[in-house]
Amino acid sequence: MKLPKASQAPDKGPRSRVALQGGAYSLIITAIVLALLVVVNVFASALPSTLTKYDISASQLYSVTSNTKAVVNALTQDVTIYWIVQADQEDQILENLLDKYESLSDHIQVVKKNPDVYPTFAQQYTDETVENNSLVVEAGDRYRYIALDDIYLYETDMYSYTTYLDSFDGEGAITSAIDYVVSEELPQIYLLEGHGEAELPATFSDQIEKENMELHTISLLTADAIPEDADCVMIYAPATDISQEEADMLAEYADGGGKLLVMAGPSQEDDLANLYGLLAGYGVTAEEGIVIEGDREHYAFQSPFALMPDMAESDVTDALIEEGYYPILPISRGLTVTDETSATALLTTSDAAFSKLSGYEMATYEKEEGDIDGPFALAVSIDCGSGGRIIWFASSSFLDDVYNAYSSGANVNLAMNALSAMIGESEAMAIRSKSLNYNYLTISDSTSSLLKTLMIGALPVLYLGVGIAVVLVKRRRQNEAV
Repeated sequence: MKLPKASQAPDKGPRSRVALQGGAYSLIITAIVLALLVVVNVFASALPSTLTKYDISASQLYSVTSNTKAVVNALTQDVTIYWIVQADQEDQILENLLDKYESLSDHIQVVKKNPDVYPTFAQQYTDETVENNSLVVEAGDRYRYIALDDIYLYETDMYSYTTYLDSFDGEGAITSAIDYVVSEELPQIYLLEGHGEAELPATFSDQIEKENMELHTISLLTADAIPEDADCVMIYAPATDISQEEADMLAEYADGGGKLLVMAGPSQEDDLANLYGLLAGYGVTAEEGIVIEGDREHYAFQSPFALMPDMAESDVTDALIEEGYYPILPISRGLTVTDETSATALLTTSDAAFSKLSGYEMATYEKEEGDIDGPFALAVSIDCGSGGRIIWFASSSFLDDVYNAYSSGANVNLAMNALSAMIGESEAMAIRSKSLNYNYLTISDSTSSLLKTLMIGALPVLYLGVGIAVVLVKRRRQNEAV
């Protein structure tokens, strides 16, 4: 048998070297891609949460509003938010929100205070029992304590009288606190007394405090004039009439640029002639009796006195119109606007409404002889000149907690919008709580660990293995081709 000469044997060296170089090139590219992925992950982890986390929840639970951004961007002094929480007890929604605040401004710093390590820390700010995830916002000498109950809000079911978790007001509470601690002057609201006025409902009173307004009482029977620092005088549900001297003082205040917010409807004890006489000078007439609505679409709960008026576009009502809220005004007095140059109707009944002269003595909701035909205004805004303004709601009961609950908070929002419109309050107002009517996707710690292992470890290794396998398959095919 004749062996082939060495010079006749096929030379595979160049081709093998090409295949080897191709495999090495693929491995290098794979390594570069993996290195780039690691660098991108490290870079992304260093970015603020506002750029890396996206909120797809229906109520935008994990986002902050433009109101908060306006307040935070205007900061000129440092603000510290102390987060009072034990280790491993951090609320995830609150943690995400606090990250947002820190990323929005270099003037904001979040500092955790573990009560196990600092047991007396919270005592310098409050006498209350402090729960995990409570906050203290501090700037200079001013501070505000935010209890957990002010962050997670509970509601009471009107039928079962059971309480349930309803909404998250972390943003509203924190932004309000920031606005408070950095503000040198707060709006001064004076509440008229001396006429059997009802006590302010708790929900409305709490909202005034949250929105950084300082509330005082005033009796015009003993005052020579309305205080110069009064940003607004408020009259709430008087049982008896004011004197003519008080009426003159209030008219002078409004004509001189003052702001007057009145919530006064029919009274069982008095016709409030002097009080309602304030409206006459601006082309508004207060009709006698109690308004009854004849259109089923304009009253609630089969109660024709629980009015659901139409809202005109204005700085007081626009937010409610946009969000689809409907205020409920019970037991109201009808107003007729005769001079539209100075007075504007904010809330109006349907054409089917009428005013029953029998008032609280009415025996039927049917229209009777002598009753006054509508339509009526139930709230008006009056331009008094020189910057003065009167906003008048013709119901004494619409801010009661029960009617506010029936309106899903629209009644208090309406009154607060009126205050805000008159005193020009900051962006911290009108940040409403966010609904928690959603279902959580809950996973166990073991499942969480498994997902992390798969995403961080297994998938990159699998990608590398696939790359190596592709290279080996190519080399084998190249060798077989030769």
